[in-house]
Amino acid sequence: MDGERLEGEEGGEAVEEESTPDESVSPEETDVLQEIVAVIESVAQLGDYRRTQRKECYNLVRRLKLLLPLIEEIRDHDEPISERGIKSLSNLKKAISLAKKLLKICNEGSKIYLALESEAIKVKFHKVYDRLTRALDALPYDQLGISDEVNEQMQLLIVQLRRAKRRTDTQDIELAMDLMVVFSKNDDCNADSAIVERLAKKLDLHTPEDLKNETLAVRKLIKERGGPTTESIQQIIDLLNKFKQMTGVEVTNILEEPTMPQKMLEKLPSLVIPHEFLCPITLEIMTDPVIVASGQTYERESIQKWLDSNHRTCPKTRQTLAHLSLAPNYALKNLINQWCEKNNFQLPKKHVPVESDNSFPEQREEIQSLIKVLSFSQLEEQRKAVIKIRILSKENPENRILIAESSGIPPLVHLLSYPDSKIKEHAVTALLNLSIDEANKKSIANEGAIPAIIDILRKGTIEARENSAACLFSLSMVDENKITVGLSNGIPPLVELLQNGTIRGKRDAATALFNLSLNQMNKVRAIEAGIVPPLLQLLKDRNLGMVDEALSILLLLASHPSGRQEIGQLSFIETLVEFIKDGTPKNKECATSVLLELGLNNSNFLLTALQFGVYEHLVEIIRSGTSRAQRKANSVQQLMRNYEQIP
Repeated sequence: MDGERLEGEEGGEAVEEESTPDESVSPEETDVLQEIVAVIESVAQLGDYRRTQRKECYNLVRRLKLLLPLIEEIRDHDEPISERGIKSLSNLKKAISLAKKLLKICNEGSKIYLALESEAIKVKFHKVYDRLTRALDALPYDQLGISDEVNEQMQLLIVQLRRAKRRTDTQDIELAMDLMVVFSKNDDCNADSAIVERLAKKLDLHTPEDLKNETLAVRKLIKERGGPTTESIQQIIDLLNKFKQMTGVEVTNILEEPTMPQKMLEKLPSLVIPHEFLCPITLEIMTDPVIVASGQTYERESIQKWLDSNHRTCPKTRQTLAHLSLAPNYALKNLINQWCEKNNFQLPKKHVPVESDNSFPEQREEIQSLIKVLSFSQLEEQRKAVIKIRILSKENPENRILIAESSGIPPLVHLLSYPDSKIKEHAVTALLNLSIDEANKKSIANEGAIPAIIDILRKGTIEARENSAACLFSLSMVDENKITVGLSNGIPPLVELLQNGTIRGKRDAATALFNLSLNQMNKVRAIEAGIVPPLLQLLKDRNLGMVDEALSILLLLASHPSGRQEIGQLSFIETLVEFIKDGTPKNKECATSVLLELGLNNSNFLLTALQFGVYEHLVEIIRSGTSRAQRKANSVQQLMRNYEQIP
């Protein structure tokens, strides 16, 4: 790159700044100024960013744009730029180029990878801020003819860059917890599907087009890494496949999928296929476009495959289709053919199967019939019907929508109060399945289901209690439902399940309690319900494999004064130091995060940790821990220096 060329030139013989007062503008001066502007302008055109880094990216782009008035004033300055000025501007260009590289990763990279490595990406942002700060600090403003106004803007920008913190907010913690649960190898928890749904929405990976683009990004990542050999790459592939299953997209071997249009266009790099010519499912140019009931156009083969998989929605709009007929889009097909002929583009040859008779089993009628049975039939018939609805609600997203549209939620909620324990169990499980759909979450809560679910959580069968906990977790993804669960006294039975439930029950309870504790008042309720002792018990019994979940909840509680007081009274610090010393990499990361949260509010926690020998363990984490653990360990050490507990 030009950055390296300029760096090489700087190694030549030094030239005194005073010896060139009448020197004409040098090529280096023109080049570096043009290059800085070009990089900033290209950054401004990058567009949207991955949701996990979106705020940070937009902040960085905004700060880069603030440099344009500075460059304009330097361009307009009559005096030649000294070698010191050229060198400083060259360093600024390198810092901006580094920023562009990071922004491109956040613009084009795998969304799952960027979520999984969010802490490492934050470290990269910090390095970019540091490089920009040093480059701006070193500029000889007095020699470059910079006005007082722009100079003040640059000094303010430097202050902003220095203050830019690599902070972790509750959304970061929530994302980390969700990933932790989904990637857990020990035991599937009932809330897994709800967590996968939340992750898909957080990462914008819930349409076939999103997933197709993510597949491309993951394949590129695998190629760069030399193959799917690392655990993190395999985790990314596994989660991508879960998203595909949830959305109804066929799961295939990511390394063996057919190549995309980009591959097809390698011989024609300057040719760009119009977006409207691409099928929204495959992202390939269409050879036989057809229109579905929603008005959207797809390649016949791909939409037929979607419908053959018992989907009854439009993949792009997600609305239920009024009918399943496919109408040829002759107008678009003619446009595609004209474009191909004009651009000498050869359409891929595909075998177009004989049109099927579209004879699919109609489930709406069956669902409506079952719902009538729930409301008006004898107990045994109701039991059979609710079992069938439980099964249907688990099968696919379309069934969940159909059940809700057929007014199936009110009778299911009514069954929660039946004296028959098995009917209650099936009803609450069906509601858990239905709650995966975002709109259903609100409908279930609006029907007054939460108090009844909490009652089953207290008194139901083991499976009913576990599924009730998972259902409360799913419903509490809606913020107002978090409040409703707390006010309905739902936290104490969750704490009881956390303490005395099966392994699956403990996991479901922990997931629900974590989610509910994102609400400040629920933190107090959880502490008052006695959540800390069972969490500490989970830390002692490492065979349960729930150390990270327990530490994540404790991290939330430690942000509240009542939580810190409760934890402090139970001599928690020694346990933290033990995990910082010899836990798994994730254990160390979580434990260090909790210690930092405690230490930010009370230096006595740090003093106690020092007495247990934490300092040398922090040094080891900084040397070999995860990116997030290294950052947290550095922050703990800095706090200790501030409190003058160590030299």
